[in-house]
This record gives sequence, C-alpha cells and structure tokens, in this order.
Amino acid sequence: MSSVLAIVPAHNEGPRICRVVAMLVAQGLPVLVVDDGSTDDTADEAGAAGARILSLTPNRGKGGALKAGFREALDSVRSWDAILTLDGDGQHDPSEAPAFIETWSGTGADLVVGARDYRGMPPIRWFTNSVSRAIFSWAVGERIPDNQSGYRLHTRRVIEATLSSREEGFAFEVEEIAICVGRGYRLAWVPIKTIYGTEVSDIRPWTHFVSFVRVTWRARRRVRQERQASLED
Repeated sequence: MSSVLAIVPAHNEGPRICRVVAMLVAQGLPVLVVDDGSTDDTADEAGAAGARILSLTPNRGKGGALKAGFREALDSVRSWDAILTLDGDGQHDPSEAPAFIETWSGTGADLVVGARDYRGMPPIRWFTNSVSRAIFSWAVGERIPDNQSGYRLHTRRVIEATLSSREEGFAFEVEEIAICVGRGYRLAWVPIKTIYGTEVSDIRPWTHFVSFVRVTWRARRRVRQERQASLED
C-alpha cells in the first residue's frame, strides 16, 4: 500500500466524500482528493477525513481533474509506483482497493480496470453500456469488459502516456484504454460492485451514448496513431 497513492476526483461530494476517504485511509492508503471546483464543503470534509487536497478553479471536468492529480503525483517528492483512482460519490467501494493492488502485483499489468456487474444497472443503462462496450471492443480490436469504469490502478508509464490526452471529460478514461491497447500495454480486470445511490444522476443515457460513439471513433484513431508511432520507433 505504501507505494500506491489514491486519487479521488470530486465535485460537490460533501455528503459522501468523508466516508470514501476514511475507508481508504483506514487501509493504509495515502489519499489526494482533487476538488474540482466544488461550491460545497467537499474540500473540508475530505481534509477532515485525512486526505490531502488539490483545489481546482473553475471546474475542469473529470478528465481534467484526473490529469491535474496525476501531474501533482508525478511532481511529488515521493516516487509512487502506481496510482489508484476512484470516484468520490460513493459508487465505488473503497474496500475493493486491495483487489486492484493484488492484481497489479500478481500480473504486472500496466492498467487494472474495475469491471462492473452490468446486471446490477437500471435497464436503460444496462442496454447503452452493453452496446457501447461491444462497439468499443470492436473499435480497438480487443475485448474490453468495461470501458468507462473509473475505478482503476495506473502505473507510472501509463500516467505519463495519458497526460498527452486532450480529453477533459469522461472521454479521458476511454482514451486511456485506447493508448494502452495501441502501445501494447498489459490490461487486467477486477470484478467490482455496481453501486447506485439515492441521488439523481445528471447522466442522460441516450445523450451519453451518442457522445460515446463519437469518443469511440477518436479512440480508434488513437489506437492507430500509437501503433504507428511504435513501428516508427
């Protein structure tokens, strides 16, 4: 655990962030919360639970928050071997963190991704996620069990590679997988719970699906670019 830093991007997660941070800290994980332009007490709650805070203003989106956290980690005097990322809204169970570290240690994978149980999703999300997963797998030429899960463990070379991404929103995590596939980095998967809270999601499944199709085509191009660059090297 001592060589792994947990980074939690959070936007207005004051009621939920404390539990996420406390559970990670209890497992011996140092935690960096990237407060992405919150207007509530997210930073105060996270700090009280034991996290270090990186505050961003204005809101940059999830991809922007992750990249800011990655840069902070790379610039740190501490040399982290890997970064664990999970969301601050409680939809990722912090108690599952050891499974990511064990899989990384046992397989040597460059990117370990949490694969959600799609059967636990509301029907419309099950459908759109299942279709998008199939399309993405075809686009990158490799079976991808879950392309949008934000529960991940990243090695330093993956982090350094993904900082070249221009994506700022959810597409950043999609492109990260494309970069790994294109460079031939090893991927591994960990089954995780599918958790939904009582709060109303601001995700509109069909709008999100249409956006995802556009992102997938960009990811397909990124895979080709990375493979071509590898051949030229």
